[in-house]
Amino acid sequence: MNPAPNLILVGPMGAGKTTLGRKLAQHFGLEFRDLDLELEEHTGASVALIFELEGEAGFRSRERAMLERLCGEEGQVLATGGGSVLDPGNRELMRRSGFVVYLPATPAQQLARLKRDRKRPLLETPDRAARLLELAAVRDPLYREVADLVLPDAALAPERATQRAAEAIATAWQRCDARAGSAS
Repeated sequence: MNPAPNLILVGPMGAGKTTLGRKLAQHFGLEFRDLDLELEEHTGASVALIFELEGEAGFRSRERAMLERLCGEEGQVLATGGGSVLDPGNRELMRRSGFVVYLPATPAQQLARLKRDRKRPLLETPDRAARLLELAAVRDPLYREVADLVLPDAALAPERATQRAAEAIATAWQRCDARAGSAS
C-alpha cells in the first residue's frame, strides 16, 4: 500500500483523465478536480486563450501555480493536464501529494477520441498524428516515472474501465490524511 491523501491522474490528452476521474471520485467518495478547468475558472480565460496570449511558457507557469494550490488540498481525485509532468517540480509535487495513476493511451486512441476537439492548442497542426507521436515520445517516460500505478489498456468502455481502475487502485492505494499521517 502507498498511503496518500489524493489520487492524481496523469496521461496524455484524450486518455480519459476527466471522464474516469469523475467516476473514480464518486466511487471512492472524493471530490473531483480538473487542473485545466480549475485554471480556466481562476483566470477567466480558456487554456487556448492563455496559450495564445502568453505562449506555452506562460501557460505552464500558471499551471504550476494551480497545481501547487490544488495539491495543498486533500480528499480529491485530480485530473492533471497532459503536459503537467514536463516540469520536474510538478512531478515531485504530485509524488508528495498523492497516489499517482497513469492512464496510457496510444496516439491512435487519442486521435479517435479527439477528432472533433478543436480546443487543444498543441493539436493546432496539420498533422495531428505526428504531433501526438512527438508528445508521446517525450511524455510517456515522465508519466511512468511519476506513476505509482499504470492502469491497463484504456480502450475499454467507461463503466468497465472505471471498475478495473477502481479495483487496481484499491489494491495499491490507501487513503490517508497527510496532516495527521493516518490512514482512512
